[in-house]
Amino acid sequence: MTVMNAIIQSNDMPKPSPVANELPTYDARKLLGNGILGRLVLDDQLYFLRITRAGKLILTK
Repeated sequence: MTVMNAIIQSNDMPKPSPVANELPTYDARKLLGNGILGRLVLDDQLYFLRITRAGKLILTK
């Protein structure tokens, strides 16, 4: 088995699309209010959004 590692130079990285700036942006802390846990619904499915102590977001079903 051969393992190959690829190093990508920063100038080889794709440039962000201008469309990305047009996407809706939501502040997770504002979505959750004073809490760290919130619920999101998508097509009758319930998801939980949590802010960890390290300041990361976790989305679980």
